[in-house]
Amino acid sequence: MALQVGDQAPDFKLYSSELTEVSLAAFKGRKVIIHFFPMAFTGTCTEQLCTMRDNFSYYEGINAQVIGISVDSPFALAKFKEVQNYQFPLLSDFNKEVSKAFGAYYDEFVYGLKGVSKRAAFVIDEEGIITYAEVLENALDLPDFKVINEVVKK
Repeated sequence: MALQVGDQAPDFKLYSSELTEVSLAAFKGRKVIIHFFPMAFTGTCTEQLCTMRDNFSYYEGINAQVIGISVDSPFALAKFKEVQNYQFPLLSDFNKEVSKAFGAYYDEFVYGLKGVSKRAAFVIDEEGIITYAEVLENALDLPDFKVINEVVKK
C-alpha cells in the first residue's frame, strides 16, 4: 500500500548517479519532491523528469530539493542525467526497497519485466511528513505538476 498524506516518510540511503550515498535525512529542514519513475531513457519518464528540470529554478528558489528514483543502475542513471542535463540527484533503488516502502512498485510490468518502480510523486515537508502523494497505476500517465507546485509552495 502506498504511503499517504500525513505519514512519516521512511528514511532511506541510496546511491546516486555519482556513486555517492544519499539519504532522505540529509535533506531535513528542506521540502523534498521525490519522483519515482519506471525506467531511464523511456519517453514518459524523460518527460516527467524534464518537466522537473525545466522548473528547477522554481524549486531551488523555495528551498525545495528534487530527487528522481528508479530501479535502474547508478551507471544507467549517470548517462540519463548527462544526456538530459538534470540538475538534481538521480538515485538507484536497484534493490527495490525504497520503491516498495513508498508503495510505488510494480511486481509485474510490461514486456515481462518484474520489479519496476511505479510512476509516483511525493512531497515531503521539512520535518519528513508526506504532504502530497500520487502513485500512478498507468505508467503512461504523468503526475499532476500543478498540484505538486501548489503543495510545495505552502
